[in-house]
Amino acid sequence: MDDKQLQTVWHQRQMDDRSAPIGQPLAMLMKHQLARRVRQLHQLAQVWDEVVPEAIAEHTALEGFSRGVLTVMVDTAAHRFQLENLLRGGLLGLLRERFSGALQKVKVVPGQFYSVDLDGRPRYAL
Repeated sequence: MDDKQLQTVWHQRQMDDRSAPIGQPLAMLMKHQLARRVRQLHQLAQVWDEVVPEAIAEHTALEGFSRGVLTVMVDTAAHRFQLENLLRGGLLGLLRERFSGALQKVKVVPGQFYSVDLDGRPRYAL
């Protein structure tokens, strides 16, 4: 075989580069899916601050919102009990009225959180 034939065979046996740039699909994901979830959680946080009494709200942190379920972390058992009583007593209905999305349930979970981040800034400030 001459050099040209060897070169042709060598090129044919090389693996095709099937990599694709990730920038555009990632930008679309951020724009369409994550941005919507952030807006929903922001709106929920505003409604939460308006509706929940401040004495209880300062002991809670909105942890997530998925499939109509808002997960709220509460730092003490006493505040968790008070919040669950408020939710059963009509607070859930008030949250549903004021929130434009589909809020089906509020899941209250125990946990610890800090009101400031590592830099000393408020954790949930927007």
